[in-house]
Amino acid sequence: MALEELYRDTQPRMHAFFYIRTGSREAAEDLTQEVFYEAVKGYRSFTGQSTVRTWLFGIAKNKLSNYYRSKKSKENLALKLAGEPAAESLTPEKQVIQSEQQQRLLAQIDRLDDLSKEIVTLRMYAELSFKEIGQLTGAAENSVRVRFHRAKLQLHKELEGYYGP
Repeated sequence: MALEELYRDTQPRMHAFFYIRTGSREAAEDLTQEVFYEAVKGYRSFTGQSTVRTWLFGIAKNKLSNYYRSKKSKENLALKLAGEPAAESLTPEKQVIQSEQQQRLLAQIDRLDDLSKEIVTLRMYAELSFKEIGQLTGAAENSVRVRFHRAKLQLHKELEGYYGP
């Protein structure tokens, strides 16, 4: 796969992954660019033991860890989401409801244990396969599937209780 094609395919998923984990569009953009910069710089270190996409998300995990360790630009996720401009086609009431739902979902995801949180974000926002997530987390593919399913059921149950049946 050509580098440009790989970037076009992976960049939106990478950006979504970082955005969900940081709550900041700016941080997501910066981190996404850093991942691709590191990948171009270190492409010779790619051994082929995984897919290129899995390798890129391995770099992304390291960048995210560094981001949190440095504690720069760490802001309250709910405040960031509430301050974003909403889609123009929605009524003000629907914008408020959508924003509340996003905040609630992200808050519930954040309450999951660390491995489940990582699995959910990699699956939902990075759109990685269970096999790729297993390679990144060091967990067996079936274990990843089960954790994702249980987390999804837990999120659904908690959100259903909040919004009604």
